[in-house]
Amino acid sequence: MAKKPYRLADLATVIRSKNAGPFELTLDVFFKNEETFKRVRDSGAITPKRIAELYGMNEEDVMAFTFFDPAGALKITLKRWVSAAAPGDTDVLGAQQHVPLMLLTVELKE
Repeated sequence: MAKKPYRLADLATVIRSKNAGPFELTLDVFFKNEETFKRVRDSGAITPKRIAELYGMNEEDVMAFTFFDPAGALKITLKRWVSAAAPGDTDVLGAQQHVPLMLLTVELKE
């Protein structure tokens, strides 16, 4: 069966990021429907290793990675590279850190 590439933004209704305290950042992906959620979850196309590569960090800095079936969502918690409001922090609320995830390409079976 052939695989087709999709941008994650085309598979989700919401992709967002936010603070999870001064040292952590949470990324949430809410998929368009249950079928899409299951296709992405079961594909293995998104992994902690892939998220770490996407954000230029070590895999152990992906602190949590959970496909949450009841909500049809993916929740990821990352260690912040700079603590919130510290010198060098460009996004104290963590609200702009979801963009790389939006552009992530996943290949799914047709």
